[in-house]
Amino acid sequence: MTVLQIPDRSLVVLVGPSGSGKSTFAAQHFGEFETLSSDTFRGMVSNDDSDQSATAAAFEALRFVAGKRLEAGLLTVIDATSVQPEARKSLVSLAKQHDLLPVAIVFDLPERVCVDRNATRSDRDIPARVVRRQLDQLRRGLRGLGREGFRTVHVLRSEDDVADATIRREPLLNDRSGETGPFDAIGDVHGCRSELETLLGELGYVIERDSDGRPVDAAHPEGRRAIFLGDLVDRGPDVVGVLRLAMGMVGSGNALAVPGNHESKLVRALRGAKVTVSHGLEETLAQLSAETPEFRDAVAAFCYDLVSHLVLDGGRLVVAHAGLKEQYHGRASGRVRNFALYGETTGETDEFGLPIRYPWAVDYRGSATVLYGHTPVPSVEWVNNTACLDTGCVFGGALSAMRYPEREVVSVPAEQVWYEPVRPLVPAVAERSGAHLTIEDVSGKFVVETADHGRVGISEAQSAGGLEVMSRWATDPRWLTYLPPTMSPPTTATEAGYLEHPAEAFSSYRDQGVADVICEEKHMGSRAVVLVARDPSRFDAPEGWRGVVHTRTGRPFFPAEQERTFLDALHSALDTSGLWTELGSDWVVLDGEILPWSLKAGDLIRDLYASVGTAAVAATSATEAVLDRAISNGVDVSALAGRNRTRSDDARLFRDAYRRYVGPDSEVRFAPFQVLAAEGSTFEARDHGWHLSVADRLVDAAPGLVAPTARRRVDLSDPESVQQAVAWWTELTEAGGEGMVVKPFANLTRTSKNLAQPGIKVRGREYLRIIYGPDYTVPENLARLRERDTGRKRSLAVREYALGLEALRRLVEREPLWRRHEAVFAVLALESDPLDPRL
Repeated sequence: MTVLQIPDRSLVVLVGPSGSGKSTFAAQHFGEFETLSSDTFRGMVSNDDSDQSATAAAFEALRFVAGKRLEAGLLTVIDATSVQPEARKSLVSLAKQHDLLPVAIVFDLPERVCVDRNATRSDRDIPARVVRRQLDQLRRGLRGLGREGFRTVHVLRSEDDVADATIRREPLLNDRSGETGPFDAIGDVHGCRSELETLLGELGYVIERDSDGRPVDAAHPEGRRAIFLGDLVDRGPDVVGVLRLAMGMVGSGNALAVPGNHESKLVRALRGAKVTVSHGLEETLAQLSAETPEFRDAVAAFCYDLVSHLVLDGGRLVVAHAGLKEQYHGRASGRVRNFALYGETTGETDEFGLPIRYPWAVDYRGSATVLYGHTPVPSVEWVNNTACLDTGCVFGGALSAMRYPEREVVSVPAEQVWYEPVRPLVPAVAERSGAHLTIEDVSGKFVVETADHGRVGISEAQSAGGLEVMSRWATDPRWLTYLPPTMSPPTTATEAGYLEHPAEAFSSYRDQGVADVICEEKHMGSRAVVLVARDPSRFDAPEGWRGVVHTRTGRPFFPAEQERTFLDALHSALDTSGLWTELGSDWVVLDGEILPWSLKAGDLIRDLYASVGTAAVAATSATEAVLDRAISNGVDVSALAGRNRTRSDDARLFRDAYRRYVGPDSEVRFAPFQVLAAEGSTFEARDHGWHLSVADRLVDAAPGLVAPTARRRVDLSDPESVQQAVAWWTELTEAGGEGMVVKPFANLTRTSKNLAQPGIKVRGREYLRIIYGPDYTVPENLARLRERDTGRKRSLAVREYALGLEALRRLVEREPLWRRHEAVFAVLALESDPLDPRL
């Protein structure tokens, strides 16, 4: 048996004349969709798989499909003769374009075998001279296949060779995805052996020494493994000691390593290539000259065999010396290796004569964590799920490691400045902020993956609407951590004279399998999200920043000075209540309402409601006076007068309703009802009793600032409990209250089909006059309004709820800004849908 090894991510080109058995071989050894046949594509573009005039179009289509497969990292097999160098050239170029390896399997069978096989074919007639010409072309180019770019060439020269051949798919050398860690990635060591030993000790490794006391290995008692991110050599005081230890750890399986640009140059120097001896290479060569030839050969072999980058932990971790763009993960080409060793430069140099590197991490959008070194920085910082661990030990900085998956940084200071840096250790501003967003992140059609509701799709029209609001009015995206979901009313009430009633909300939750609910007073205010922070750097904010208060559509709630005053007072309330300590956090996100409503809706009340109310009262009063005179003159207008009295009463009720929402701007109060997130935690799994108890503590700490939320817990299986809740709602609304919100007491609740509604608002009869107009309770009007459909609103509420929770989790897990913002933005985009705003 002949084993043909091929990379499991590669382009395999079957090369051979007609009749050599390529198609049969492909059918036996490759999957149905893996093989792309030129004959099949001729048929696709011409309805005749033997139509040679369609060859150009067929190959254009074939290369397009092959490119899409290679883009997805799928093994792709090309079944065509490919005996001419020109035909192979385009395929090799295609593989290189997608940074995958081209492999050739050559069918160099005897001419008679091919001719005899073609003679038995009934689908087409291929003359012997054609086979002879194809074989001649094949054999003239056979020796040059390697020079053409094929990384591996397998040649089958007989029918027995073909029959005995079997395919073995091998992962690329960089594919170590089955190794899950835990790992300790270590930044550029540059010959600082003493600091490396100290760092390994801090990480918990036990160092093994030889008889001369030199470190030759280090193992972790819990099975952790180190990952050296390259540049072990040059500049430092003990390059040999670092190499001996790192090589020992890799050899014993206690460590992995990728090459740095300094190792790459060292290999060339040790192998006799002409290199410029600079940037510390002179120290390395001097130290190695004192070692045995065998040790120098071992160093050269070790550095040469290192693979440009490694993909680990199921693709969730990628390590490379200079970092790696997502499109290069798990790929193999010279271009990929160069990026992994050197990064990408702009072609310019800075004032120190060093190349200006393109800040690839700012544009990184991959899900894999990328750990790298190469460019020294003062401290380890996360930028879009990437982190540079080179903190300039050899330059007097520190030697740093990242514990994975814990994402914990461990650093030890340099013992001294071993090598004077050419450039100060100052990161680029764009990389330091990590706040880089692009319009591509949220434009067009996109999908957000949520933990609680699966994939939530955003259409192009929705994202355009979201961009309009976000770009013109929203607060800084760095501080926009959460947008609350819309809230659906219940289905239309069956209770006479009512459009909304608690009975329908209770029935809806029973249908969802929820029996334990809480009814919370609906405040006469505006929904607000409040982020209070003691550490501005957590949100990349300026010194002295205290947080942000924004509306449910992301707009700043207060002018800057008023916001600062409000947040200072809330800071004090959190201190007094002890919640900072209890939550173990320097920041917290709260959901609630800010009172009075007129604070935010003053213009609306004055320009719309008050004008309508004043006009309606004036008009019906004038009409009443005229009708009273007509009656006193003996004219029978009693029916008309009765209708006018009803309209007059409704107008006054309308006026009374909106007046309740007007208050002095100086009496700002905040009614929190949910703690959304704090460092390390989201709180959707805490029941609403806990959330309201936190709110009560804030009320006690600052009664002039924080307003309480009245509530009733209801057992929907108990008629008396339900009746008491309905009575409470009736009392609340008849006294002028807006109504209540019914929520599952447990908070986040999953049903057999989906998420339960996060809340159902049940608004009072009189409050709804503001929404539907003064005379909405007239029977014929009420009958028309009962036709309203709340189904789309309920669906929207669940999707926005899941997106909001996703945004909070990404915030807590310190995911990149673009990932957090994606979920927040999606809520705003969904809000652009044309739904009845009165719902």
